[in-house]
Amino acid sequence: MNIIKRFIRRDMKSHIGVVQMNTSDNLAANLAYAKNQVQYAASAGLDLVSFPETFLYVGKENQLKFQAAQRLDGELVDSFRELAVKNELSILLGSLYEKALDDDTRLFNTSILINRQGDLCGVYRKIHLCDAPAIGYNESVDVRPGNSLVVVDHDIGRVGMSICYDLRFPELYRSLTAQGAEIIFVPSAFFLHTGRHHWLPLLTARAIENQVYIVAPNQWGMHYEGRSSCGSSVIIDPWGSILCCAPERPGLISSTLDLAYLREIRSNMPLLKQRRSELYAAC
Repeated sequence: MNIIKRFIRRDMKSHIGVVQMNTSDNLAANLAYAKNQVQYAASAGLDLVSFPETFLYVGKENQLKFQAAQRLDGELVDSFRELAVKNELSILLGSLYEKALDDDTRLFNTSILINRQGDLCGVYRKIHLCDAPAIGYNESVDVRPGNSLVVVDHDIGRVGMSICYDLRFPELYRSLTAQGAEIIFVPSAFFLHTGRHHWLPLLTARAIENQVYIVAPNQWGMHYEGRSSCGSSVIIDPWGSILCCAPERPGLISSTLDLAYLREIRSNMPLLKQRRSELYAAC
């Protein structure tokens, strides 16, 4: 296993998995499923496995959401850090509800990147919150927005982090790319109503315009009455080609990311160098 992983880093390739889930309000069942998928990813020789937004709790009850929330040094995060070390692979906890140190009324929606040494090498708190009155969903009522962009160095490349509704703000992705991102994660619980029209087109646009790999684990199916997610968890390459896309059920899919290919695309079509940012910097 170690020999394989050294070879992958040397030739700029990595094998990445995305887990599609149908998360419920049963935290114990969700946690057991996620840990099983980590074990499966390790047995398949993956370098990193990623989970969707709020992969441990999706439910109606606000009180249960707060009960499911953790701090970064909490038991749930620690258990995945141990799994990362034990299985010698990195894990993206797509997002979980994080207790704020100075606010008992709102939580953060936080994505956590754990490397294979068990370190928290990236922590991103969702910046753009989904307030959509037309469908009766107002995330900002009990979720507090983050204020920092996150790009980190990792074995698989330079990684940018985002969550779900962020996808509708292209300037965020351009900023992540300007900070060197080669791979951008978009863990999501994208609504079925909008996702059937917007999910894949938006992800593909972000990949093409920034010449990055997009890795987007998504929720799928009915969570409770009135709340469904669109699925189609996906990995898209810097040319906009879909490398893998999940069928309509929970499960794990994977593909290979090749940074040499990414750099070839950027060299042959140097979009990032051709920008006239002085003309539209105020946008």
